[in-house]
Amino acid sequence: MNQVSDNLEWLEADGLGGFASGTVSGIRTRRYHALLLPATTPPTGRMVLVNGFDAWIETTQGRVALSSQRYVPDVIHPDGSTRIEQFRAEPWPTWTYAVAPGLRVQQEIFVAHGRGTVVIAWRLLDPRHDDEVARLIVRPFLSGRDYHSTHHENGICRAAAGIDDDAVTWRPYDGVPAVVSRANAHYAHAPQWYRRFQYTAEQARGLDFVEDLMSPGELTWDLSTGEALWLLQAASSDEPRAPLVELTSELRRTERARRSAFPSSLHRAADAYLVRRGTGRTVMAGYPWFTDWGRDTFIALRGLCFTTGRFDEGRDILLEWADLLSEGMLPNWFPDGNVEPEFNAVDASLWFVIAVRDLCAAADRGETRLDPEPKTALLRAVSCILDGYTRGTRYGIHADADGLLACGERGAALTWMDARVGERAITPRIGKPVEVQALWLCALAFAAGWESRWQAAYGRGHLAFNRRFWNDQRQCLYDVVDVDHQPGAVDASLRPNQIYAVGGLGTALVDANRARQVVQTVEAHLLTQVGLRSLAPDEPAYVAHYHGGPAERDAAYHQGTTWPYLIGPFVEAWLAVHGHDDGRRQEAADRFVRPLMDHLSDAGIGHVFEVADGEAPFTPGGCPFQAWSLGELLRVRRMLGLDERHGAALGAKRQTAPRSSQR
Repeated sequence: MNQVSDNLEWLEADGLGGFASGTVSGIRTRRYHALLLPATTPPTGRMVLVNGFDAWIETTQGRVALSSQRYVPDVIHPDGSTRIEQFRAEPWPTWTYAVAPGLRVQQEIFVAHGRGTVVIAWRLLDPRHDDEVARLIVRPFLSGRDYHSTHHENGICRAAAGIDDDAVTWRPYDGVPAVVSRANAHYAHAPQWYRRFQYTAEQARGLDFVEDLMSPGELTWDLSTGEALWLLQAASSDEPRAPLVELTSELRRTERARRSAFPSSLHRAADAYLVRRGTGRTVMAGYPWFTDWGRDTFIALRGLCFTTGRFDEGRDILLEWADLLSEGMLPNWFPDGNVEPEFNAVDASLWFVIAVRDLCAAADRGETRLDPEPKTALLRAVSCILDGYTRGTRYGIHADADGLLACGERGAALTWMDARVGERAITPRIGKPVEVQALWLCALAFAAGWESRWQAAYGRGHLAFNRRFWNDQRQCLYDVVDVDHQPGAVDASLRPNQIYAVGGLGTALVDANRARQVVQTVEAHLLTQVGLRSLAPDEPAYVAHYHGGPAERDAAYHQGTTWPYLIGPFVEAWLAVHGHDDGRRQEAADRFVRPLMDHLSDAGIGHVFEVADGEAPFTPGGCPFQAWSLGELLRVRRMLGLDERHGAALGAKRQTAPRSSQR
């Protein structure tokens, strides 16, 4: 029987910032793969409480494994992954194990939305004779650590268990939430350390990849008498303890109904990124390691919220962020823990303006209602941003005499191309970056619609943009002008950022002929099957593959790596220069969108990955579940009128692919 891939990952998000995740093979390859990983201060403060488990089926013929782990040095034990007959991602991750002739076991895992409760269940798929017994034995692995770290054997980790009816409580460390395990099983307390788990994804990333975990005991069920149920959650004093079978049935019924209400699996995947922050909502930039980022939020919610009809949530998220304005800037990052947010992006605040613009446009079209009070608050925030940028704010951000927006200081990386190695910004782009000007001018044009004082600023900047950014030699736009704030210095690197100036934001800032030339140049040099390269292959700094340790990956991040989220602005610009008739939209769907759709099961099943190599086969890398990648795919599918049912089948197919090489 084939072994399924341990590169394909599944995700179950709880709507609070926590999640459960793993691989189709069941072999944990990341420090982030866990059964119970709640956000203790939603949506941050994530902690790994239950990392995973080993499971066996025991019959009169002996014991057979349902699980596999990888241990140093690259030893897989036991051999349960070889028995996976089928994997389905819909409506939640479900495995079928062929244990023996006439003996198949189904395992399912899902997270109850908004409850922080993980449900794991097993049942026999084949009838048994009355005298036959099939025992299921499960040994959980615990840590109680920050989700970015790894755990190692020590003398203070407690294995003690508190037992109350069907509930067992473990608290390995003080200051860490206790784990409540409920099961219709017999629990035998038998503490044991499992040492030297090997996480190959972390190893490939040049990070700590070895971990030790405490296993406090064993849970045993007799599957021949019925379904095995196991519920996990962080301890909560106010959580009522309903009977286990009834609670599981209710959670399963509620989750199935909630998930089936979405029009497609892509819409359902989008829901994973919309989570609670305090009494409000925010957008998780990606799983498993991102939290909520300003830039990512404002780009992503155009697809996650506005395209999917979740306008009220999108409006509320924008209002929440509007309260965080400081010196004309919105924060770009909320670190884990009680740390002040960081105001370190020039474009995050401008993307906020674009999101407000799109929300107002949807209200004008009658797609949603935007009441006067929230609209006034949002437009006031837009004015504060433009005023702050005009006067000047952090990191040298200011409107220059030519009407364009200057930004940047040594050591800072303020645009989305923000990778750093140590204190060195790989692509600092100090001066006047092209997409920043596109965002700035579109923001000015929007504001001029209700405040005439911005009309002159727009006109001055628009004139300067057309005069200063055209690269006649390459028939495209410069990436940065006034490099390092040196008047007239230009960066002619061929990058995708220019696509925002020729229709990628819904408005072309250059004439039709130049816009067509830019789109042709970008298509010829930057387009791949899964998005746009961040740098053209003929550039000296081009890096074809995104791999290696942190320094190597950060150096390649924006130097050729492909970004799927850029397919949205590219298709928007392509349609702007070629036309929006049915034939052109069909051509765009076939050439640019369907190839990306074909790759959606290459990493995070049913989601869209963060980045991929710049060369075939465009191996995914980075974050396997990325908000703006999914949001832009949803937005472009809506733009092209694609049948959403195409997305409904994602992840539902039988999965028996041979094991592929680790990213």
